[in-house]
Amino acid sequence: MSRTAPAPTSSRRLPVLGLIAVTAALIGILFFRSVVSSVSEGLRGDHGGTTAAADGGLPDGVTVFDDRYPGVTNLDAGLLQALRTAATDAADDGIEFYVNSGWRSPEYQNQLLRAAVSKYGSKEEAARWVATADTSPHVAGEAVDIGRSTATAWLSDHGAEYGLCQIYRNEPWHYELRAGAIARGCPRMYADPTQDPRTQR
Repeated sequence: MSRTAPAPTSSRRLPVLGLIAVTAALIGILFFRSVVSSVSEGLRGDHGGTTAAADGGLPDGVTVFDDRYPGVTNLDAGLLQALRTAATDAADDGIEFYVNSGWRSPEYQNQLLRAAVSKYGSKEEAARWVATADTSPHVAGEAVDIGRSTATAWLSDHGAEYGLCQIYRNEPWHYELRAGAIARGCPRMYADPTQDPRTQR
């Protein structure tokens, strides 16, 4: 009786590892959306029914090309140009870049932080997700949170070519401009914002 040799274990693990990575990314995105959603609900009470666009609030469906919102137009000029160039190229692959959050006013950032403290129960745990207004790269216009997993997956593969880098392992949607990445690749990611020296000032 002859037996067929079993397939190598490593080849069977690759689809499982890929599925685990995709699942983790989706959980992270849903987790982030729940924080932003709960904060937006809080902001509605303060801004006459809607998140204030003047503070950086964005409705669903805003792209990197939408000049109607300060959350997009107040981004650092170099970051916005890199995003728009990458988005133009990504469109050839059927990918569109939506902005969940970009530039934020200090007031908006502080509201996000207060909501995160309430949600997670402590400033220390909230700091893993939301920086203070004094240290947030969003307030400086130097960070953007990209919506939809297809876009973040595309940026994971191609972002360094444009200087666009994921900064935190726990935030696959958060991208910043690192011009040196075009030649050298993106720097190693921090585990979360608490590991970033910029947020610890």
